[in-house]
Amino acid sequence: MIAEIGAFAAALALVLSLAQGAMGLTASHRDSRAAATAAMAQAAAALCVLAFACLIAVFVQSDFSVAVVAANSHVDKPLMYKIAGAWGNHEGSMLLWCTVSALFGAILASTRGGQSLGLWSRSVGVQGLVTAGALIYTLFMSPPFARLDPAPMMGAGLNPLLQDPALVAHPPLLYLGYVGLSVPFSLAIAALIEGKADQAWARALRPWTLAAWTFLTVGIGVGSYWAYYELGWGGWWFWDPVENASFMPWLVAAALVHSAIVTERRGSLAGWTILLAIMGFGLAILGTFLVRSGVLTSVHAFAVDPTRGIAMLALLLIAMGAGFGLYAWRAPKLAQPSGFAAVSRESMLVWNNFGLAVAAGVVLIGTLYPLIVEAAGGGLISVGPPFFNSTVAPLIGVLFLLLPLGPMLTWRVGDMRAALLRLAPAAALAVATLLGALALSGWRVAPAIGLALGVWLIAGGLIYLWVRLQRGEGRFGAKLALLPLAVWSMSLAHVGAGVLTVGAIAETAFRSERAAEMAPGDGVDFAGWRVTLLDVVGAEGPNYSANRANFRIERRGAAFPLSAERRFYPTSPMPTTEVGIRSGLDGDLYLALGDAVRDRPGAWSVRLYHNPLVHLIFIGALMMAAGGVLSLIALARRRRMKL
Repeated sequence: MIAEIGAFAAALALVLSLAQGAMGLTASHRDSRAAATAAMAQAAAALCVLAFACLIAVFVQSDFSVAVVAANSHVDKPLMYKIAGAWGNHEGSMLLWCTVSALFGAILASTRGGQSLGLWSRSVGVQGLVTAGALIYTLFMSPPFARLDPAPMMGAGLNPLLQDPALVAHPPLLYLGYVGLSVPFSLAIAALIEGKADQAWARALRPWTLAAWTFLTVGIGVGSYWAYYELGWGGWWFWDPVENASFMPWLVAAALVHSAIVTERRGSLAGWTILLAIMGFGLAILGTFLVRSGVLTSVHAFAVDPTRGIAMLALLLIAMGAGFGLYAWRAPKLAQPSGFAAVSRESMLVWNNFGLAVAAGVVLIGTLYPLIVEAAGGGLISVGPPFFNSTVAPLIGVLFLLLPLGPMLTWRVGDMRAALLRLAPAAALAVATLLGALALSGWRVAPAIGLALGVWLIAGGLIYLWVRLQRGEGRFGAKLALLPLAVWSMSLAHVGAGVLTVGAIAETAFRSERAAEMAPGDGVDFAGWRVTLLDVVGAEGPNYSANRANFRIERRGAAFPLSAERRFYPTSPMPTTEVGIRSGLDGDLYLALGDAVRDRPGAWSVRLYHNPLVHLIFIGALMMAAGGVLSLIALARRRRMKL
C-alpha cells in the first residue's frame, strides 16, 4: 500500500508541475495567476517529498515486492544503508532528483525578492516544467514503485562499494548541486522571455548559483575522499569520465558565481551570465546522462539501459534547444555597455570566466571524444590523465595566477601598480617556493610551478584580508570582528583553492608506493616507516566477513597499530578493500591488503603508499565550501536588512 501511495503522489505531483509550468508562463502581470503558480509549486513539492518518504519506507521495511528494493537491499543490511539504498540506485536517485527540483521550485515561489511579478512567475513556471520533465522520465522510464511478483525472500543487496558513510552523503550532495543549477536556468529562461535581465534579476540568481556551487564542492570533495580511502588505489582523482561529469558543471557554476557578481554590481555581462546559466544546467543533465545511459563504464555508473539513456538525451536536447533558441532570439536585446576599463575588478572577473569556461570545454571534449569516435566506428580509444593534466592544468594555472589580483583592484577602473605592490610579499613567497621546490625535487619544473601557484593563492588571500583590516579603525580584534562576511568568504575560498593546489601537486608528484609480499612477522622499511605485519585474522561485520591484517608501524622510536581489511559480501562476488591510513603532518601512510600469495603459504600481498600532504586536498575543498556558505549567509543578511 505504501508503494501505491508513493506512485500516486508522484503522478499527482507531475500533474501539478505541468499546471505550474503553464500557469507560471502565462501569469505575466496578473497577481492571481502568480499566486496560483506559487501554490501549485508548494503542493507539488509536498507530494514529491511524500513520494520519496514512501520509497524510503519500503526500503526500511525490506518490502521486496517492490522491484527496486529487491535489487538494491537486503534483510541483513544496517538501517543506515537501507535508507541510503533509496537513492543508491537509478530509479531512486531519479525520484530524489524530482524531489529536490520540486523543493527548489517551492522555495523559489516563496522568495520573490525585488524581481518583477512577470519575471518571478515565469521563473517558477519554468522550474515547474523542469520538475515535470524529470517526473515524466522517472514515472515512465524508471518507475521506482514497480511491483515484483513473485517477491524474493532476501533481496540482492546494495553494491558493497556504496555501503560507506561517505557514499550515504555523496549522492544527495551532488544532486543538490546538479538540481540547484536548474534554478539559475529557470531564471535565465524567464529573463529571456521577459527580455530583461537587470541587477534585481542577478541579485536573485546569485544565492542559487552559490548554493549549487557549494553543494557540488562538498559533494565532489566527499566523493574524492571516498575514492581515496575505499577504492584502495592510493589516489584521490583519476579523471574518471563520471568524475568529470560533476567537475564540468562545477567549473561553469564557479564562472557563473563570478559573472553574476558583475551583473549585480555593474549591470554588465547579463547575456554572458544567462549563457552560463543555460550551460551549467545542460552540463548537469549531461552528467546524469553519462551516469545512466550505459555509454560509460565506471564504479560510479548507475544504469546500463540504452533506452533510458536516449530518453535522458532527449530531455537534454529539449532543455538546451529551448535555452539556446531563446538566447539566440532574445540575447541581443540584453546587450549593455561594459562600462569598465581593461584594468579593473570586472576585467579580472571576465578573465576568470574565460579561464573556467575554456577549462570546462576542454574537459567536455576529453570526456566525449572517445564516445564520438566509437559511435563513428573508429574503435575504442581512451583519453586519460596525461591529456587532462597537459591541457586543463595549464589553463587552471593561468587562472590561479590572475586570481589574487581581482580583489586588489577597484570596480570600473583599477590601479594595477598598486595591486602588484600589495601582492609583492605573496610573489616573493611564490618565487622562494619555486626555487626551493626545484632544488629539492631534482629540478622537476611542473610540480615546482604548481606548488608556487598554491603558495601564491594562499598568500594572496591572506594579504587581501590584511588590506581590508587596515581600512578599519580601532583595535585589531574589533576590526577583525567588523570585517564583512563577504570578505571572509572570498578570502577563505581563494586560500582554500591554494591549499587544495598544494596538496594535489604534492600528492600527485611526490607520492611513493611499493608492493610487498608479507607473512606474519615480516617487516619492510618504507617512506621512513618500519611496517610489520603482525597477523591476518577473520572478522565478521553486520553483513560481511573479512580478512583483517593487523600491522605495527614504527618511526622515530614511536609505534602505532594499524589495520587493513579485505571484505566479502554474500550478495557480491567481488571483495572490497578497507585501507589502513596513518595521517601525519607530512601526509598519509596508506596500507591496502590484497590477496593471499598462492606460492607462499601464510603470505599476503600488501600495497604501501606514502601520500605527502594529501589531507590538504580535502581541507582545501572544505575551506572553499565554507567560503560559499559564508557568502550565502552574507547575502541572506543583506536581504534581511533591506526588508
